[in-house]
Amino acid sequence: MRTIPAGARVYVACVVLAALVCLTPLPGVRTPWWAVALLAALYAGCERITLPHGPGSAATRAAGRHAPQGLGTFLPVLLAAAFLLPPPAAALVALPGALLSRVEQRPRGLRRTWRAAQLAVAVWAASRVHWALDGRDAVVAPRFPYALVPAGAAVLTFCLVLTVLDGGILALAERVPVRGAWRGLFSRSLASVAAHGLAGLMMAVLWRSPYGPVAALLVLLPMYVSCWVFAQYHRERAAHQATIRALVQAVDIKDGYTRGHSERVGQASMMIARELGMDDERVEVLRFAGILHDVGKLGVPTRLLRKDGPLTPDERRIIELHPEYGHEMVRGIGFLGEARSAILHHHERLDGSGYPYGLVGGQIPEFARVVAVADAFDAMTSTRSYRRARPVPAALAELERCAGAQFDPGMVRALVRALDRHGWHPAVTAGDDRTASSVPRPTDTCPADSAGRRSP
Repeated sequence: MRTIPAGARVYVACVVLAALVCLTPLPGVRTPWWAVALLAALYAGCERITLPHGPGSAATRAAGRHAPQGLGTFLPVLLAAAFLLPPPAAALVALPGALLSRVEQRPRGLRRTWRAAQLAVAVWAASRVHWALDGRDAVVAPRFPYALVPAGAAVLTFCLVLTVLDGGILALAERVPVRGAWRGLFSRSLASVAAHGLAGLMMAVLWRSPYGPVAALLVLLPMYVSCWVFAQYHRERAAHQATIRALVQAVDIKDGYTRGHSERVGQASMMIARELGMDDERVEVLRFAGILHDVGKLGVPTRLLRKDGPLTPDERRIIELHPEYGHEMVRGIGFLGEARSAILHHHERLDGSGYPYGLVGGQIPEFARVVAVADAFDAMTSTRSYRRARPVPAALAELERCAGAQFDPGMVRALVRALDRHGWHPAVTAGDDRTASSVPRPTDTCPADSAGRRSP
């Protein structure tokens, strides 16, 4: 079980105390308790849906690398409560759903308590702002666009409170530097919370209309369906990531000399893709291509991958089969899309001297041309047991020298621009203590190949 730092436990206790203070006026609040119970039951039922990347869960995602199930992901009911009920009653609506939600990571009780307190404080603050701006009257007798003003202010308040509390738990529980704990949390959450806020406002307006609560519940159906679809997408995405991670780990175990190389090629490929202006979906697929470009090494005898001396022509021909092995391995994985062609052709050269098919120029798929540059760059800038790393400027100079014959000049220029913006931090991937100077350098005219001396 993961140990929660004492400071984080104190922080959670303080937020729980704040939530209790928000609930203190409940005995004297005049409100239709049947509405409170109905909204609380609705929220608890909606929380059975799983949304790994739902709004308001940034700290939870960072703490567990993925969000626990059912934590603060379906917000229209909570925001409708903020628009319909007095602040203490609105805060009460969040508690049953958060306290009864499914949590995979331990300590489960503490995580549920934290989430319940966080949501109670956020809903209370949103309701307080909404009522202070006469939002209740705007809901009872809708006056658009004025009704959007108090609702918008309430949504902003809700998102801001979640951001402040999330950043605090990140800094204390995850030991994220204070400067970066809150960075980007508000901007990443605002759009999702605003969309849920509009649904909550529609629900509140219908609730107060002559059609009554039954009509208000109809608002939840399309929103719930869209959230369910979103959850399915993220489940599928998580399965994809797990598949890729398993394949990469298998390659790293088999070829310890290049451990970590695949992840870095994926990162460099993504940098090039962004510099080329590719959309986010293609950038992600290209990252997969970079990560999996050497998966075909699983079909190459381990003795060849770990051989210390130069390869014989026959051994080199065997290793040159790894792109085709890799393509066969991933051919049935539909989500990889264009990445499959990159895995097959990332050792092709513009002048036609590459393998496996000797493609020339534009015959080489775009993704393969990107991965070829990323692959060679990381190989040159990584220290391995059989040779030292080259400095980044020297590696870029070598890529530029071979552009046009081996590499696509446009991809090389994109990498240079990306490194100017973001820099590069090459990692040591050597698995032993042998000195690089004791092993001969590659004899290729250009540095086409990630495995250098030992493999193509």
